[in-house]
Order: sequence, then C-alpha cells, then structure tokens
Amino acid sequence: MTILTIIWSGLIIIAVVVLFKSVRVVPQKSAFIVERLGKYKKTLTAGFHILVPLIDRIAYKHTLKEQALDVASQTCITQDNISVEVDGILYLQVMDPVKSSYGIDDYQFASTQLAQTTMRSIMGRMVLDKTFEERDTINVSIVEAVDKASDPWGVKVTRYEVKNITPPPSIKDAMEKQMRAEREKRALIAESEGDKQAKINRAEGDRQELIARSEGEKQRRINEAEGHAAEIKKVAVATAQGLRELADAITQKGGGEAVNLRIAEQYLLEFGKLAKENNTMILPGNLTDIGGMVAAITKVMQTVKNPVKTVSKKA
Repeated sequence: MTILTIIWSGLIIIAVVVLFKSVRVVPQKSAFIVERLGKYKKTLTAGFHILVPLIDRIAYKHTLKEQALDVASQTCITQDNISVEVDGILYLQVMDPVKSSYGIDDYQFASTQLAQTTMRSIMGRMVLDKTFEERDTINVSIVEAVDKASDPWGVKVTRYEVKNITPPPSIKDAMEKQMRAEREKRALIAESEGDKQAKINRAEGDRQELIARSEGEKQRRINEAEGHAAEIKKVAVATAQGLRELADAITQKGGGEAVNLRIAEQYLLEFGKLAKENNTMILPGNLTDIGGMVAAITKVMQTVKNPVKTVSKKA
C-alpha cells in the first residue's frame, strides 16, 4: 500500500465524518438553533437538514412540547406570621426558540425562581386559613406574574399548581384540635336537631292518634245512637202495627170473646209468676171473680176505643 493510497483513504474517511456531522434530523415538536461562525443563522424544524461543514453548528436544542417543572419546596411567611412549606409544579412551553436561546441563559431556572418569589409574595398577603381555601387564586396569580415576565424569553406559562402547603407541627396540631372540636360541635348539633325532630314527630303522632281516636269514638257513638233510634223506631212501628191488627181483630165477629179469653189467660199466668217469685202476696178480695175482672178490663178497652161516644153518653 502506497503513501498516496493511505492519504486518499484518510481523506475519504474525513469526508464521510464531516458529511455525517453535517446531516441533521430534527424530531417532531423540536427546534434546533443553527449558528454560522458564531452568529445566528436559522432555526431547524422537524425533518431532514444538511449543514455547511465546519461553518454551521447546532448551538441550541429546544423541545416545543409543554414542560412540567418541579418548583422546590420553600418557606413562606403568611400575613399572620406563620411559617409554611409550599411547593408546586410549573407548566410552560417554548413558543419562540430564538428568544429562548438568546433572551435568557436558562429559561427553566429563571421561571422556577420567579414562581418561588411570586409565591412568597402572595403567601405574605394571606392568613394561614385562606391559603388552604384560595389555591386557585394563588395559581392564577403566579401564572400571570411568570407569564408576563417570561414573554421576552419566548416562553408561554400555561398553568401552575400548588402541590403541598405544610404548616409547622404545632400549628398542625392546633388545627387538628380545632377541626376535631368543630366536628364534635356539628355532631352534637346534629344529634340535638335529630332529638328535637324526633320529639316533634312523636308529639305530632300522639296528637293525630288522639284526634283519630276521638273521631272514632264520636263515630261509634253516632252509629250507636242511630242504631238505637232505628231500633226504637222499628219497635214503635211494629207495636203500632200490632195494635192496629189487634184493633182490627177485636172489631171482627168473635173478637171480643177472644180478647176476654186472652186477658183471662194473661191474668192467670202473671198471677202464677207472682206466686213463684215472692213469699208475701197481697191478694185482691174478689180473686175468684175472674169473670168480673175480665169484664172490667174489657170495659176499659172499649172506653179507650170509643172515647168520644162515652163522653157523649155522659153528657
């Protein structure tokens, strides 16, 4: 192998290496900053590119995706002089790769530091209790402050999220005691309200029960009165009907004799009952004169039947 062959081989290898160094493939959602002799030349977007060997070089590489930066925990003093540890996550996106390259040395570090200082400023204007309730307000305030400051850097801050707000152990114990007392208070109030409602419900139930019972008693008495009245009416109707039929029977042929016989039977039957039920009896003087007594009763019945005629005769 001659010296010339070795030289040509070396030149070919160098040319291949230089050509390989000149070829650049930019991934999707990425941007490369090209400098020519130390001066900005152009921005390479996604795709295949060839640089001028030994003149052009890739100075900066940026991702155009949204980035999540962890904001380290820091100590903040609240308005009521309580020290709390606060950390969060900052979301940003490179919008102008040229500004991100030449507008600031390290936009990620600068953004996180600005987020921390803004956080301390906002927390200093709030009391401790408000910091737990106003997380959304804190997030919006930090986003507005950092986004405004990062505009010359070609960076867009999309959002900020507070992860943890950690008070000192003594404050945490006091807060837990306060929360426990508040929960016990709510439990007692709820229990008393339940007992109150239960008593109201029982009283209402007793009242409705008494009303229903009185209504039932009233209806029962009304029903009994109506039944008793109906009974009296039916008895009266039946008695009147019986008397009418008896009167009609008396006016028939042989009715008087039948009545006399019936009166005599009833007289003897009732007198026999009187002898069984009592030890002492008062006997009429004409006990054996049954016919006379029957005649007297018959005369009374005729007098009741024809009162007008009787009075006319006496007149």
